[in-house]
Amino acid sequence: MAPEVFQQPGGIPTGVVDPLIDGQSGPQVLADLAKRRMRSKIPELSQALTGRFREHHAFLTHLYLDQYDHLSGAVNQLTARIEKAMTPFRPALDLLDTIPGVNRVVAEVIVAETGGDMARFPSAKHLASWAGLCPGHHESAGRVRSTRVRPGNPYLKGALGMAAFGAARTKESPSCRHATSG
Repeated sequence: MAPEVFQQPGGIPTGVVDPLIDGQSGPQVLADLAKRRMRSKIPELSQALTGRFREHHAFLTHLYLDQYDHLSGAVNQLTARIEKAMTPFRPALDLLDTIPGVNRVVAEVIVAETGGDMARFPSAKHLASWAGLCPGHHESAGRVRSTRVRPGNPYLKGALGMAAFGAARTKESPSCRHATSG
C-alpha cells in the first residue's frame, strides 16, 4: 500500500510526505490526498496515518529529502560522465552486451577494469586468473587441501560474478535446461 500512497509520478515518493513537512498532520486530511486505487481505502489510510509527527520529524525528513535530491543529482552527473568516457569503447560494449549474463553495467566494468584491450590476456583463462576467479591449488603428498579464491581485481571479480549468476538463469544455460527438463 505504501508505494501507491507516497508515489509521485517521475520522482521521489512524496505525495503524503510533502504535506507532512508543511505542517498538515491531520490523518483525515492526509488520507484525502490519496490517488487512484487508494481512494477506496481512505478509512484504512486515515487509521494508518494516525500518529505523532512533530516539527522535529518534519525538519529531519526535509533534510533527508534534500540529501536524496543531492545524491540523485550526483548519480546523474556520474552516469553522464561514464557515458562520455565509454564512447570510444562503444563497439566493445555492444559486443560484450551480446554475452548471456552480461548487461551494460557489467560490460562497462569489464572495459573500465581491463582498459578495453584484451590483447594483453593470451586467453580467457589468463583474464580469469588476473581477476582472481581461479581457485588456488594446494596439493601435498597427493592430497588436495582446501584453498581460497585468489586475490585479484575486486571490481572485475564482482562484475563477472554477477554475469555468471545472470548467465545461469538464462534459457540457454545448461544448468537451467537441466533444472526445467526434469
